[in-house]
Amino acid sequence: MQEISKGANVSLTALSEDAGAVVVSLSWSSVSGAGDADVSVLLVDANGKVRSEDDFYFYNNPAAADGSVQLLGKTPTGNGDEDRIGVDLTAVPEGVERIVVAASQYGGARFGDLDDLRMTVADRSGEPLVGFSIHDAGVETAFIFGELYRRGEEWKFRAVGQGYETGLAGLATDFGIAVNEEAQEEGEPGAAGDGADTDAPAVVAMDKAPDAEPEPVAPAPMPASAPAPAPAEAVAVPAQTRGRGPRTTTTKKKVTLPRAAKSSLAENDSWRPARLFPVPTLKSDKEREVRATSVLLSVMAQVPEFGRRLTAAFGAPAGRMQTFAEVSLPHGDTPRRPDGVIRVERAGKLWTALLETKTNGNPLKPEQVQEYMDIAARRGYEAVITLSNDVALEGAPMVDVKIDGRRKHKVSLWHLSWAEVAHQAQMLIHHEGVGNAAHAWLLQELLEYLRHDQSGCHGFQNMGAAWVPVRKGIEDETLASDDPRAVEVVESWERLIRQVCLRLGGELGQKALPVQRVRRGSDQRARRAAAAERLCLDGRLTAELRIDGTNSVIAVTADLRTGKVRTCVDVPAPEGSYPLTTVKRLVRLLAEAPADLHVETLVEAGNGPRGTLERLRPEPGDLLPKGGAAPTGFRLSLIKGMGSTRGNAESGFIRSVDEAVSRFHQGVVAHLGPVEARAGRRG
Repeated sequence: MQEISKGANVSLTALSEDAGAVVVSLSWSSVSGAGDADVSVLLVDANGKVRSEDDFYFYNNPAAADGSVQLLGKTPTGNGDEDRIGVDLTAVPEGVERIVVAASQYGGARFGDLDDLRMTVADRSGEPLVGFSIHDAGVETAFIFGELYRRGEEWKFRAVGQGYETGLAGLATDFGIAVNEEAQEEGEPGAAGDGADTDAPAVVAMDKAPDAEPEPVAPAPMPASAPAPAPAEAVAVPAQTRGRGPRTTTTKKKVTLPRAAKSSLAENDSWRPARLFPVPTLKSDKEREVRATSVLLSVMAQVPEFGRRLTAAFGAPAGRMQTFAEVSLPHGDTPRRPDGVIRVERAGKLWTALLETKTNGNPLKPEQVQEYMDIAARRGYEAVITLSNDVALEGAPMVDVKIDGRRKHKVSLWHLSWAEVAHQAQMLIHHEGVGNAAHAWLLQELLEYLRHDQSGCHGFQNMGAAWVPVRKGIEDETLASDDPRAVEVVESWERLIRQVCLRLGGELGQKALPVQRVRRGSDQRARRAAAAERLCLDGRLTAELRIDGTNSVIAVTADLRTGKVRTCVDVPAPEGSYPLTTVKRLVRLLAEAPADLHVETLVEAGNGPRGTLERLRPEPGDLLPKGGAAPTGFRLSLIKGMGSTRGNAESGFIRSVDEAVSRFHQGVVAHLGPVEARAGRRG
């Protein structure tokens, strides 16, 4: 990541080939833990003003209709908060020259009360590109952290660091927004008694008379089969949408569903809730494919946030979406019927993708995908999307197709995993929110469908035909170092780790990503070949997972010789702290961790003391190195038995790895709190 200073700028295109969409993060910390700020984004034209009030995004107007800007909400960090903003630069209207990213405080709070003010920009994959830290904050109550701006065909980032003592009102006025500072009437949204700060600006308006009536908002259409919106106690609204700052009467709060289910009115456990998408009647793979495709496409069209989330990565514009199932398209003497078609209209132009679906672990057929690529090229469609339980890997295409270079019209081939579909649904309904309660309910029904045993949409579930012979070859020490089946196992391992990241990220509401300690742009096939050679030599599969917004990196090692899965993380020792105080504090932090957790003290040279948490709890001093050496950190490890079969059954390898990571994060990493964790040594 490149660090820049105040006033400097850098080209995002030069830093990443995947900067068409970025995630902007604002972070801060507070000694008291009470510091807070609200993020706002302004889209500014060539005159330095917003074009209308719709170009101002804040907690009560968190997303642009065209998908160009979306406030993703706050994420707690070790001693503060991080606020994230998704920006799709390809969807930003042409009239917008700059995207200004700011934050504001209320109730007498000042930015000088916060520490570690920082802005970072990451690309679509989550790779941090550029960072900027603010060190001179004082009495300011609003701050422009930075801005994204156009230069020809590229986007650049400028570190601004400009503060306002007049708060959000002063900042907004500079960009052409008229702010009404008068106190709101009792009973209006945000008035005293509604939990709002009474010293905050009351109404933000653009080009309207002070007494103008707000424009009415038409309610979003609700499917006929959808229930009435849930009562207030059943709808959890993200905290960042409540009670501070400017308010508009033309925007709706995002809605999420509570995690805990309401108490059941059923007489006994044999009663099952009625589901919108039933699955027990499915008898064949064809039925599963047809049902799954239709269910997914219908929800994508009805829930704009969900449809946009799944298609944005494939180059689809933000616009009106329609979806179709089992469409017949001409192809020689026999028409072809792709499983689905997705069409998006924007500014009178159509973006079209054909969808080929597989469920229940069935593989994609290259010849079938090739036919759809040819049809798409002839008809001027933009993309073909394959959807299956498998997980795509960089540099390892799901299917091999031939691209006719003589054709002027190019068709993109993309892959989507059912695990990714479930992950995005979970992120929206439990963490980020959607437009209304009916949409949240639809996503919940989709998620229930995908999780059902009969749906066939369970993500990566098979380590492949090479798993058993490679595992036995390692156990018997008969596996040759150049056995090509080892590469297949390495690729399956990477797919498994990516799926584990999706599940973990969906639970936490944060992005979890595999860590690849290789140079950007390196040959992925050569990297996997080297990993396969190491597997043949030492019998180990290794990986690292990084949780977005934290420094926690979990190392995972599957030892095929011993049949054990090890998960570990390194915790640095605080600088300037007494060694005995440090080890006592660590043991207190791990009060709820599993008793079989292995703790090893790290020292500059040699090996430090080690033991299980059960033994160390009564005697934390046993972790102190002999001879008075100061510990540099601690390695925390959990070891569990490894499943042997290649599938996802109770005794399967896939299940054992997923459970190992889940247990380690819930039982260990989640308890570390403000302690920063690094990847443990894999071994």
